[in-house]
Amino acid sequence: MLPAVLAGLAIGALTAANVGPIWLLCLRTSARFGWKPGIAIGTGAALVDFAYAVLGALGAAALLQVQALRIVLGLAGAVVLVVLGIRTLHAAYRIRLGAEDDGEVVSPRAALRTGIIATASNPMTILTWGAVFSGAAVAQVADTSASAWAFVAGIAVGSWSVHAILATIGSRIGSRIGERGLRWTDIVSGSGLVLFGSALGVRTLYDR
Repeated sequence: MLPAVLAGLAIGALTAANVGPIWLLCLRTSARFGWKPGIAIGTGAALVDFAYAVLGALGAAALLQVQALRIVLGLAGAVVLVVLGIRTLHAAYRIRLGAEDDGEVVSPRAALRTGIIATASNPMTILTWGAVFSGAAVAQVADTSASAWAFVAGIAVGSWSVHAILATIGSRIGSRIGERGLRWTDIVSGSGLVLFGSALGVRTLYDR
């Protein structure tokens, strides 16, 4: 069972470490609002990674072979990411350092919700996790019920750990770079989210 946990930890960590929409969202949130909202984003991401890994292991990836379902989910996810990106870009010009009102300060609960929605916005990752799980089973890392659960649990912990590190880095950087630095963080993160969302939409339509 230990090899399954370690393999899950490694895969979850490597997946979370890739620069993507959630990576940008976690870094931007922790830089702008502090560690707690940042780690809440990461916790939401880890929960969805765990859920999608379980769905992949259970064979839910087969459902995404249905073209209509794949297109609807892919486009819906693209819209979510683009909207998040636009909101982040808007914040770059709207929020002044230390002058946020209560509605603009992100609470951990709101950040957790955003992390879940943003990560779940690309259900096509179920296909990836399904392939990963199949490979782990063939390699006899997750070929029993107990080792399979240990594997997906390791994925969640690995994902959460990387986001915790990212939130820590972001919160420390955010307290030092000032308003101009925070604004550029918003601009880079917002632009990245829009680009990732647009790429998801184009890929969804292209892969029809």
